[in-house]
Amino acid sequence: MTMQARIRELNNRHAILETKITKELTHPSRDQIRISELKRQKLALKEQIANLKKLN
Repeated sequence: MTMQARIRELNNRHAILETKITKELTHPSRDQIRISELKRQKLALKEQIANLKKLN
């Protein structure tokens, strides 16, 4: 997999997490622990993307 393809894949996963977070935030009985975990995952992806872009 090329670096650009990996960055695209990570960006897609980042967008999916954003959608999940938004959905969870609008849910009447939202789960704060789940929201925190999703945000942690999203931040980790953002850091991976930034690191790959530095190498590119």
